[in-house]
Amino acid sequence: MTGTYLGMPAFPVAAATSTRNTQLRANLRHATHTIRAKRAKAVAELADWGELRAAGAAIKDRTLRHLDHYLEQLESAVTAAGGQVHWAADADEANRIVTELVRATGEREVVKVKSMATQEIGLNDALAEAGIRAYETDLAELIVQLGDDLPSHILVPAIHRNRTEIRDIFTDQMARWGRPAPEGLTDAPADLAEAARLHLREKFLNAKVGISGANFMVAETGTLVVVESEGNGRMCLTLPETLISVVGIEKVVPTWQDLEVFLQLLPRSSTAERMNPYTSTWTGTTDGDGPRAFHLVLLDNGRTDTLADTVGRQALRCIRCSACLNVCPVYERAGGHAYGSAYPGPIGAILTPQLRGTQSELDASLPYASSLCGACYEVCPVAIDIPEVLVHLRERVVEGGPASVRGTRTVIKPAKGHAAERAAMRAARWAFDHPGVLRAGQRLAARTRRFHPSRLPGPGRAWTDTRELPEVPAESFRDWWRRTRGDEGTNSEGKRTT
Repeated sequence: MTGTYLGMPAFPVAAATSTRNTQLRANLRHATHTIRAKRAKAVAELADWGELRAAGAAIKDRTLRHLDHYLEQLESAVTAAGGQVHWAADADEANRIVTELVRATGEREVVKVKSMATQEIGLNDALAEAGIRAYETDLAELIVQLGDDLPSHILVPAIHRNRTEIRDIFTDQMARWGRPAPEGLTDAPADLAEAARLHLREKFLNAKVGISGANFMVAETGTLVVVESEGNGRMCLTLPETLISVVGIEKVVPTWQDLEVFLQLLPRSSTAERMNPYTSTWTGTTDGDGPRAFHLVLLDNGRTDTLADTVGRQALRCIRCSACLNVCPVYERAGGHAYGSAYPGPIGAILTPQLRGTQSELDASLPYASSLCGACYEVCPVAIDIPEVLVHLRERVVEGGPASVRGTRTVIKPAKGHAAERAAMRAARWAFDHPGVLRAGQRLAARTRRFHPSRLPGPGRAWTDTRELPEVPAESFRDWWRRTRGDEGTNSEGKRTT
């Protein structure tokens, strides 16, 4: 693997490979089942979980409706507190801003807090091209970086690795990045954690520049918030002289009172904790305490286009808890890499095609990376109806239609390879509008069912490659009803007359 998702194949191709990896599937099954069982127990402790969930969704929706107002309020508050705000329309602009800020310090190394936004824009690769080395300090992100790998989970990026694999990565690669792994390192969790602590301690103490994301931004005070479990974030946020935070514009919340709701929702949904061990907040700069310079890079990168979609915009509620990944049967078997994005799993299947568009083969395939079972919606702490958005995006892939692209309203073309699907759906719609035709088709299918193939021919093979063709019953429900109940009260079209 490399540090970028460029050139990844469509989801069905990647999943066909990953699902054959028995070690990967065993690792994912064990980890996701453990996390979701703990989460269910933690959530069950709260009698008002449903009300909290509704409150979180309502706060996010209200904020998104007035996003321009809250972002301007945030900018004013950050500036008044001594920080500088930079606006980035896309990934290239964000990478350029961060690279120039690091270069201005004269440093060639930075330490990083785990950040989905910087993964989304490929910041580490951009910094490397400029001769700047970024060190991941989250334990799982460190494992991924040392292993020249890609994250495969929002909360636990190295979920696809087991302890033995991690020990081998530390032993083989730590010396190349800094302090080597201790001699005779075992795969005991305590030993692995100690090896990472010793390795990272040198980075924390020597770093002059830190880069972070943020879980939330409080508009009324200009405060940024990071929640984490290891303490590495606290080190990166307080020890460097310069702090640069790259944050998606949807992460803003209006007030501290609103933040209180999410600080209950997020820990239980992500790590199954009543409270996260570390909640770090920072507001601009303070003399003699923390970084001397603070820069906030507000990232759009497709978010305003997503906001313009009245169905798809609910994806911007996401607080990156990863609960949907842990219950998804598709993610559990295919793994995160198959999604070809920093955002794997159900949320990635709806967020990535909106941020990047549906014109590439990979992005057009993501809305289909789901069984539509609805488990993701049931566990989402901000009630994102992921199945609804998946169906909405499938329609966009097949039919095209109006959409916002880089702030301009336009009509996008259907994705390639879906002509047969469009024709089939239009034929089905016509048949459903004509009951007599539908009834004749059902009878013909029933009478010829012994001759039906187990797989569809031609374009239909793509459907039956991963599904069993349903068995056609001997008679339709309508014919059974007539045979057993009589056909009184219906006309020749099968419609009720009384």
